[in-house]
Amino acid sequence: MVASTQVKPGSGNPVPLTGDMAPNPVAGTVYTETLRGVRCVRLSVLTDETTSPERQREADDQAAAALNIIFGEGDALREAVDLDVSASKIGPFDRPQLGEWLARPGEFDALVWWRFDRAIRSMADMHELAKWAREHRKMLVFAEGIGGGRLVFDFRNAMDPMAEFQMMMFAFAAQVEAQSISDRVTGAMAAIRKMVLRWRGSKPPYGYMPAPMPKEHGGSGWTLVPDPDAVKVIARIVRELLEGTTVSAIAAGLNADKIRTPRDHWAFKKGRKTGGKTGGAKGIVKDSFKWTPAVITRMLRNESLLGWKMHKGKPVRDAEGNPIMATEQPIMTREEFDRIGAVLDSRSIDNRERSDTDALLLRVIHCDSCGGRMYLNKQDNKQHSPYKCNSHARGEKCEAPVNVRGDWTDEYVTAEFLRLVGTIQTTHVVEIPGYDPEPELLATIAEFREHQEQKGRQRSKHAAREWQERADALDSRIADLESREKREAQHIVTPTGRTFADEWAEKDTAGRRAMLEEAGVRLSVRRGTPGGWRKLDTSRVTFTMSGELDPAADAVAIAAADHAAETRGDGPPAPDSAVRLAESAPELVAA
Repeated sequence: MVASTQVKPGSGNPVPLTGDMAPNPVAGTVYTETLRGVRCVRLSVLTDETTSPERQREADDQAAAALNIIFGEGDALREAVDLDVSASKIGPFDRPQLGEWLARPGEFDALVWWRFDRAIRSMADMHELAKWAREHRKMLVFAEGIGGGRLVFDFRNAMDPMAEFQMMMFAFAAQVEAQSISDRVTGAMAAIRKMVLRWRGSKPPYGYMPAPMPKEHGGSGWTLVPDPDAVKVIARIVRELLEGTTVSAIAAGLNADKIRTPRDHWAFKKGRKTGGKTGGAKGIVKDSFKWTPAVITRMLRNESLLGWKMHKGKPVRDAEGNPIMATEQPIMTREEFDRIGAVLDSRSIDNRERSDTDALLLRVIHCDSCGGRMYLNKQDNKQHSPYKCNSHARGEKCEAPVNVRGDWTDEYVTAEFLRLVGTIQTTHVVEIPGYDPEPELLATIAEFREHQEQKGRQRSKHAAREWQERADALDSRIADLESREKREAQHIVTPTGRTFADEWAEKDTAGRRAMLEEAGVRLSVRRGTPGGWRKLDTSRVTFTMSGELDPAADAVAIAAADHAAETRGDGPPAPDSAVRLAESAPELVAA
């Protein structure tokens, strides 16, 4: 225990006081022995100028100097700085930096805060803090207590109950004040949500960061601007998505490159530890979070990318129903946002991870009997692994389930695909986004329909008026969107000078599978006849192609047929003649 002294009135001589002789420190104790202190700073909202870290540090330093408490210097500085941390939601032991100090009580003698509300906001938290201080014989100091005077609670004398009693009294007052503040903040936040460009504080949507409001917009408060680091990640995701990469593959690439997720990105920028507790019943604690298809999809579908203010997952709207902007610099235009949404919609069934990535014909090969997909049934000898009908996994019954050797069908599809399109030149397509008001129109109508379900449930005139104002605003926005015309996207196509055969030769299995899917290739397989087949019975399979390459493949087939006819000396070909899926594909002999 660290000894203290008290100056008796009129004597001027310090008298050592220890054990049960120590008085209540609130009554004017003067400490002459130096104590090791931890300077505690907490801020609920980073943009709050009235409770800035600098102001808190100054008040802590003044109180510490009066009580002979030192915080150390340089690398030995003892300080707990928890920024953007709410005392009402996060107790002292759960705060990033203060929690670490409380876990190492042997390294200090006192904790110093500016005010009560910097430490706790509830009697329950104060009870736990007082219990901890009594157990570890610590001093708790508040530079400006309720009423303005300094408060010192000395728990170094475990037999003195007055410190804890007084702390409970002040904690009750702090809890009442916290509720009053909460009510005021709730009202203020509701008002700020309606202010154009004004950001209320706390964690911004991924892709943005807080910045002082420009002078041309009043210079008061904060707004949002693009976060360069996050925008680079979003641009990478969008680029890969539009190039045909699946969302699962994009997530895997981000994790491989150790790119921080939105949650970890914000924690890192605020100097906090990344990771944390996951959701669900298990509540697993992780050092960092991983990108997943769900995280990427949720981020790309969030209208905050348009610069809109969002509240509880819905746009905040003005009296005319228009979305209220949170920034002057949206990350995306409406056209870009809708285009990305359309791509996600078209691939929604393919975003899950698959273990059978070696299957060239995944999503290409189908059972002719039930029409369902066939899947590669991997075996030790990959060359002979078959594709099988998977109807039982879908809970369906197939009347004639099919299986066929995988290497036979892979080679057959490869040969047919290259025969039809191998000589066709590939192109590079640049798409200039158009504009379609329908996605936002449908979303606003859905929002209006949900709002209408609350009609007549308002018991007060004020609530009824608020309900009607929002209904009118949504109606106005719907009318505005209905008046807008759709603008088609433009495609600029540039030949690459390479053929599909060139591209096929350079790509891996996943890349070739993507080429087949993009071309709309489908292979239907029927049951075969019994016997010791040593090659694929081509009468069992039907190869079709329905994508954009189909017309070009027709042209190639017509040209090939014309050339063959001229070589044989036949007459001119019939108009629009085409040779498709000829049985002249190379024979596939089993190994």
